[in-house]
Amino acid sequence: MSQLAANRYPSVPELVVSARELAAHRPDLCTLRQVGSSRAGRPLHLLSVGHGPRAVLVVAGAHANEPTGGSTLVALAEWTVRDAALRADTSWNFLLCADPDGADLHRTPAPRTLLDYHRHFFRPAGPEQPEWSPSVLPPDRLPPETLALKGVIDELRPYLQVSLHCTDLGGSWVQLTRDIPGLAAPFAASAARLGIPVETGASDAAGWPVSGPGVHVLPGPGSAAAYPSLPEDARHTTWHHAHRYGGVTAIVEVPMWASDMVDDMAVHPAPRAALRGFARRLRHDAGLVEDVLGDALPRLPGADGPLLRAARWALDLVPGLADDWGRLPPAGTSMAYIGSVDAFGRRLPLRAAAMLLRVLREADDRAAPRLDRLVTRWSEEFADRFKARWVPLERQVEHQARTAVEAARHARVRDV
Repeated sequence: MSQLAANRYPSVPELVVSARELAAHRPDLCTLRQVGSSRAGRPLHLLSVGHGPRAVLVVAGAHANEPTGGSTLVALAEWTVRDAALRADTSWNFLLCADPDGADLHRTPAPRTLLDYHRHFFRPAGPEQPEWSPSVLPPDRLPPETLALKGVIDELRPYLQVSLHCTDLGGSWVQLTRDIPGLAAPFAASAARLGIPVETGASDAAGWPVSGPGVHVLPGPGSAAAYPSLPEDARHTTWHHAHRYGGVTAIVEVPMWASDMVDDMAVHPAPRAALRGFARRLRHDAGLVEDVLGDALPRLPGADGPLLRAARWALDLVPGLADDWGRLPPAGTSMAYIGSVDAFGRRLPLRAAAMLLRVLREADDRAAPRLDRLVTRWSEEFADRFKARWVPLERQVEHQARTAVEAARHARVRDV
């Protein structure tokens, strides 16, 4: 793929072109069809490869700001066409982009720095995210993208669903809705070979059981949430929809920029003080963004657009999350986990500021320069603090694709 050689993330229309070309090249193996439409009327496409009785579903683009999955999806589709063993008794099905509206708003095809990445940043509010909306909305209010994804799962009944995600800065990790024994070893080997750190203390999986370094298994019903204030609960996402058919979901995260600070499993010497410091910084930084928003809001036309909704959603999470971090952390909290929380605390106000800045620039508002300075400074401090180094796109894709294939192989053994 030429996009990989240039470290360029393809757009959704480019993904559709690649899928059409593959289907035209091997019509005996491949079909491409529309399985739904977005809120704005954009089509949701499903590419299927092979005709086996068992199904794997691969989902890309569930989070608009996580573009690696689209490239990985095309690479995986090409791999399954070449490798007859992968489709011996399995059909591989690829949802090209679960949120094409969001992908149209997040436009960083070839970022070179974290500042580049945030210049055109967009991540929808929780209720507008296709995978996460069932955790915060009643069934009669789910967006059409979520209904389409659930419909595909109902049709295919996959023994494995793979959701392709990426993080801006950090390491690679896997989240499983049920354990897939044997996955941790090839996952770690792939990351090591490609020079990608394994994130051993991902705050996204705080408190989850561990199947192996960087491989986390979602706790069952009744388990206490690590962050009680957060409205989302992973146990109510579309990841669990495959369970009704005996399936399992693997969420595979890879970093765009790597940090070698995320795999230190040593015990942090003062986790309580660190978390309280992060809470203070989070409140302070969010307050700076709130000040700009409060000043500019009366001047902004169309104050309920997706960028502003998403910025407000992120800011609304801050008070409760800061309170959560003020609680005593569990004994033995690792350096990696404290580093992951540090990164999370930097991301939240930065992302809100970046999305608000886009709104202010579009309106040519006088508050834009002030906010631009914040976005620039915070992006540079984030990169400096974690010694960010770019992971070439071909490595991001290779690791994510290999992990997906290994998950399919090991889950297949579990499914027999």
